[in-house]
Amino acid sequence: MPNEASFAGARAALAMLHALGDASADDALCIFLLSGGASAMMELPLDEAISLNDTVAFHRALVHSGASIVEMNCVRKHFSAVKGGRLALAAGAAQKLSLLVSDVPPTHLDALGSGPTIGDPTSVAECHEILTRYGLMEKFPASVRRFFASKELPETPKPKELTTRVCKLVDSDEMAEAARRHAERLGLYAVVDNTCDDWSYDAAADYLLKRLRELRREHSRVCLISAGEVAVRVMDASACARGGRNQHFALYMATLIRAEDGPIAVLSAGSDGIDGNSDAAGAIVDEHTIDADNLRASALRALAEFDSSTWLSRVGATLVTGPTGHNLRDLRILLADAVN
Repeated sequence: MPNEASFAGARAALAMLHALGDASADDALCIFLLSGGASAMMELPLDEAISLNDTVAFHRALVHSGASIVEMNCVRKHFSAVKGGRLALAAGAAQKLSLLVSDVPPTHLDALGSGPTIGDPTSVAECHEILTRYGLMEKFPASVRRFFASKELPETPKPKELTTRVCKLVDSDEMAEAARRHAERLGLYAVVDNTCDDWSYDAAADYLLKRLRELRREHSRVCLISAGEVAVRVMDASACARGGRNQHFALYMATLIRAEDGPIAVLSAGSDGIDGNSDAAGAIVDEHTIDADNLRASALRALAEFDSSTWLSRVGATLVTGPTGHNLRDLRILLADAVN
């Protein structure tokens, strides 16, 4: 979530760019380094009357809404004084180069960090549609509701209004491909399938487990790799205990795996080493994670209470790596060995 340092960082960046004054493209070059996490690490409401506490509540409501990262960042762009191309706009006529380490879908680089240096292809109308579809207005503080309800809500700078060179350094596709190459070196039949990127966690789990079973009919040792994110909608934010989307996905997957599926193992983890509000990157489950009726009942209860990390920690299934130093979205790996 944003904090005082997020506001201070945004103000400092804007002040640095405004100091360029009327510098031309021949006089000044601005290099922007962007990675995942920028949406929270640098933030400043377009409406100066909105407080830090209300900004945190706004971000929390978005994260718990079940919206995709692209949808969340569409809303953030229209809320912020530094997102949706507004940071680059502050650099005036100076040359601009953005270097990206991406944690967003490869076709939506403007969503990275809510696109502070890239023209925004989304519109106020799309923003309002997302707010309505996820019922977000009633979850926002009064100051944020007033801001979005204003008939004078300003549009973000569009791609044609900004001239910014963009260079993507690495993204989730390259992470998945690296995993595929490694799996093949281990003698596994490896497949990358990102079809379920931005799906709900349950639909993604159903799809991937079905795909793994299909591949296993033709290959004895299989590695199915899926990069991207899944959505978990938290109906009541106050009910959220410990966990994140990866552990929620993994725990739900454990409830789906049957004994006859074994040997099978499923990993779901955040590439940054942190999943939600827990200290784990994610979790690893197999056909033995839930092997008793009482465990199944408690697992289903943990899912309902959004307390996946507590349950998975209790059975030793969490994956703890510590911060990795990068952020390339989430990685899911499904392994199936030959049936004895």
